[in-house]
Amino acid sequence: MVMGEQTLETDLAVIGGGPGGYAAAFRAADLGFDVALINQEERLGGVCLLRGCIPTKVLLEVANLIHDAREARSWGLNYGELTINIDALRERKNLVIDRLVNGLGRLADQRDVQVLQARAVFEASDQVRLQGPAEVAHVTYDHAILASGSTPIPLPGTEFVEGSRIMSSKGALSLPDIPESLLVVGAGYNGVELGSAYAVMGSQVTMVEMADEILPGVDRDLVRHLRRRLRRIYHAIHLNTTVASMEEHEDGVTVTLKGDVDEPERTFDRVLVAIGRRPNSQELGLENTGVQLDEDGFVVVDEQRRTDDERIFAVGDVIGGPMLAHKAMRDGKTAADVIAGEPAAFDVRCIPEVIYTDPQIAWCGLTEREAAEQGRDIGLGSFPWTASGRALAMGETSGLTKIVLDAETERVLGVGIVGRGADNLIAEGALAVEMGAVAQDLALTIHPHPTLAETEAEAAEAFLGLATHIISSRE
Repeated sequence: MVMGEQTLETDLAVIGGGPGGYAAAFRAADLGFDVALINQEERLGGVCLLRGCIPTKVLLEVANLIHDAREARSWGLNYGELTINIDALRERKNLVIDRLVNGLGRLADQRDVQVLQARAVFEASDQVRLQGPAEVAHVTYDHAILASGSTPIPLPGTEFVEGSRIMSSKGALSLPDIPESLLVVGAGYNGVELGSAYAVMGSQVTMVEMADEILPGVDRDLVRHLRRRLRRIYHAIHLNTTVASMEEHEDGVTVTLKGDVDEPERTFDRVLVAIGRRPNSQELGLENTGVQLDEDGFVVVDEQRRTDDERIFAVGDVIGGPMLAHKAMRDGKTAADVIAGEPAAFDVRCIPEVIYTDPQIAWCGLTEREAAEQGRDIGLGSFPWTASGRALAMGETSGLTKIVLDAETERVLGVGIVGRGADNLIAEGALAVEMGAVAQDLALTIHPHPTLAETEAEAAEAFLGLATHIISSRE
């Protein structure tokens, strides 16, 4: 240690200021711990708030408004020619982010959480060295929670460079412009969300996916509703297709595609690469601790989020599983509770997942395919939104509510919803799965009418053979 370097001693060091990190820090502070939150970036919030979940939703909200304005003509409403002020849109997005970031800062201050801007590198199981503008050089602690997050994966042989026409989600969300043509590589969450937003705003979007379907792994009954919509607003969707090469030049990116394409070489104004994320587990000095990584670089933890080093816990994207903010927050709270001696564990039955396209797709628990792969004897209850008075009144009949149930016990194993507002509707499904609800619980709960929420009760009734607004028969 260099003479004169300052060392901070604390009960708990949290490394990373994203949802997993700040949730852990705040919970630990509420439980009476002295907490140092070490964040490499100037602002709290992590990928989700600064360049992920929140700015994406701002962009998608704009896309929804544009769609609604265009659809309003069929209702007798005409708003005239629609124009987009990209500078005002960018300002609006930044305003939303700033308000949330400032809120996190106030919450940290109110809890006496000491926020240090620096990169933390483990020197031992009980100490990290700080690299950055923080006034202290070392932090020693009784326990640490690693919440270092994840990073977008570039295509082989390329890297993401600030200002490049080859963008990660971060680049796309900075809204450099609305390109005339956009290639989206990858048809997962980020690809379909950002691709659909840019398509509605006026870009000619081409999507390529190496698998034989968009959103691989998501229930096909739900995806088909979105697929119809994307085929209307996208220029083209090429499945079983990969990028063989890309060459960026001053006014575009020339791309060579390999697979199910008629024109293998094309030039696009911009390219969005959305093929996944990798954990930020390298160059952290973990070799100086007992922390172990799996073959994919994720930190190995148990259900209490303990690593193989008794002093160190890990949460969020860096431990794998669904890379979702709400999952990371539960991870962080679990780790803090365990450190405090509470009887806590990450023992959830389901983690709701949402794709914020139009229509939205949301699900929790087991999908029909997963239940079949497990060899379960299942029953299904489905309710099409074409039979929903509320959906018809909204002009949003492209939707479906689907429930997967245990055929013998009638317990709810999973719920899937596609349609406008599915992000809010799925919470009832998650509660049903967590509480071990059965079909009768949903069917006998009086839902307000007319609402989209009542489609969950109607789907349960369809399974029971008692549906009111569709003809159903129990198998």
